[in-house]
Amino acid sequence: MAPFLRDYLVLCKPRVVLLMLLTTWAGMYLATTQSLPWSLWIYATVGIALMSGSAATLNHIIDHRVDALMERTKNRPLVTGKLSLRSAWIFATMQGVIGFLILYFGVNPLTAILTFLAAVGYAGVYSLYLKRATSQNIVIGGLAGAMPPLLGWTSVTGQLDPEGWLLVLIIFSWTPAHFWALCLHRYNEYKQTSIPMLPITHGISFTKLNIVLYSLLTIACSLLPFAIGMSGQFYLICVLLLDAGLLIYALKLQFATQDNLIALKTFQYSLIYLTGLFLVILLDHHLLIN
Repeated sequence: MAPFLRDYLVLCKPRVVLLMLLTTWAGMYLATTQSLPWSLWIYATVGIALMSGSAATLNHIIDHRVDALMERTKNRPLVTGKLSLRSAWIFATMQGVIGFLILYFGVNPLTAILTFLAAVGYAGVYSLYLKRATSQNIVIGGLAGAMPPLLGWTSVTGQLDPEGWLLVLIIFSWTPAHFWALCLHRYNEYKQTSIPMLPITHGISFTKLNIVLYSLLTIACSLLPFAIGMSGQFYLICVLLLDAGLLIYALKLQFATQDNLIALKTFQYSLIYLTGLFLVILLDHHLLIN
């Protein structure tokens, strides 16, 4: 891949978008017992990916000064000058407009509008305001990032159903502990910025406690699909194993004396957890159909 294309790809946060697409696909397949038309799958995937990439690019633009202060982000294209802010704005606008049109005409207006609102929530409300206004930024702003499974659901059904919102609830409850673990790992870097992340404003011990509490909340939410008959015993067994790992890592972090390494492992496991949960719920759905 040409270097300049790679720089544009970095702006889209491809790993984050890929995880969002996984949850989108889960929402799509869980919404029906019938096979999905390939055209719908492609339009929904491309449209949501483009609008997610647009929101990610806007996040890079908004945070480029803060990114320059942190080891994790100092090599991003807008920080190093490999891409200009003008180029990034044009790129974000093109992705957003094309993605919205694909969803509006190729999927349905409801999904297009919801995806637009989620993008505005992440790039505008969270990145521009909440991130700098309150230590609860990721709790409130996490709703925007939790929307993809509902977007997948509405792509198929064209309506808002409780089951789709339940999938959103799982990601919404998972997000704070996931992100705070990263904040603990990068504590010294966040301390150099003006962003009021929870470990900086309320201390490491308070953040660890909140990671445990939100992990317990995530575990409770993860059991709801089985409780309402949305998934079967295969999902229940697998998710209990995933839940055990989530709780073990949260408790290890709670009582750790060396926070940095265990915080990173907790963050990494949380990614495995969410990926595993949605893969399992998809497989369980397939088994129930057959």
